[in-house]
Amino acid sequence: MTRILVAEDNRVNQRMLAYTLRKNGHDVITALHGLEALEQLATTPVDLIIADIDMPEMDGVTLLKQLRADDRYKSLPVIVLTASAEDEDYDTVRAAGADDVLTKPASSGELIAAIKRMLLS
Repeated sequence: MTRILVAEDNRVNQRMLAYTLRKNGHDVITALHGLEALEQLATTPVDLIIADIDMPEMDGVTLLKQLRADDRYKSLPVIVLTASAEDEDYDTVRAAGADDVLTKPASSGELIAAIKRMLLS
């Protein structure tokens, strides 16, 4: 079973993502911000991360930079969710190391397809 870490500060969005992922056969752990995501990673290995870009404590871009600077997580697939559809935001997230970027609200089908792409590559 694939374990996915969802880093999302909005509890409603977090629950919706976790529900969708579990419904599609994934094990899910959650974090409310980037620092908590790093704490989760220290104790629980995951196969993929889905992270919101705009979170308190540590945002998604900072989380990505920290992950990519750590040899243990350099190749860990990360999908970033953003409410912004601006090209410069996509460029910033990609430059920080995101494997994929989805605009909120992403459909369940779009999210599951992105996960499949990440896990098969």
